[in-house]
Amino acid sequence: MSKDLQNKKIVIAGSQKTEEMAEIIERRGGIPLIRSLQGLTDCDPIEVEEDVKRFIRQGADWFIFTTGIGFEAMIQAAERLNAVTEFEERLKETKIACRGYKTNAFLKKSGIHPVVCDDDGTVASMIEKLEVFDFTDQKVWIQLHGELSSQLYQFIQSKGSMDVQAVLPYRYHAPEQETLASLMNELIQREVDAVCFTTRVQVGYLFDYAREHGREEEVKSVFEQDVLAAAVGKVTAEALRDRGISRIIVPEIERMGALIVEISHYYEAQQSGVKAD
Repeated sequence: MSKDLQNKKIVIAGSQKTEEMAEIIERRGGIPLIRSLQGLTDCDPIEVEEDVKRFIRQGADWFIFTTGIGFEAMIQAAERLNAVTEFEERLKETKIACRGYKTNAFLKKSGIHPVVCDDDGTVASMIEKLEVFDFTDQKVWIQLHGELSSQLYQFIQSKGSMDVQAVLPYRYHAPEQETLASLMNELIQREVDAVCFTTRVQVGYLFDYAREHGREEEVKSVFEQDVLAAAVGKVTAEALRDRGISRIIVPEIERMGALIVEISHYYEAQQSGVKAD
């Protein structure tokens, strides 16, 4: 394998599969630095089970799923209740919308076929596809991804839905302040070469911390000029653009391994350019 990341310090901002990512970076000659900017906490299983029971009992006009693992958490809750068949039958009576191809894949395993499926995966694209539907006086359930605050949730409310139920099978928890401080200082001191962001919340935590400490513009400048911002997919890239970052690389295949390969290609092309000069 080529050593196109030779001596490059690559930050891993995620909290999942970090060892796998680190191994890929090392095989390409790079130096992985794990700076986890988020954690994932399952909600109280009893709370998710109560959501499942209420949905089976009451039903809804729409159910919008935003992540595959969120849907899977609800199926697992239904399994604990011995109510998978009832849950899936209720879903089949409901108009389903889903965000992202992974979520759609989870739904298909249960024989659920969405009315709306946004493979692009961005919230803006999801809202655009839902814009043509009338939600007036409709009962809508939304499985959110880690945070109650959501553009999607606010959009459905604004469309006249009479009842919007939010379901959060898991929540994100904030990173350690020491981790945020370390990464911000490493960025400002140009001690790292690239940062791999794997969710939009990681972007939010870093830039919110930088703003709180009066260094947001400085961090933006670092990404625009010196340190490469790498996003695992379109949703994460969208979060970076929302923060004013335009120099971003995104792999065509939204996988962490593909992200490292894309970073390698970036530096390989850069080195070729230098040689050509």
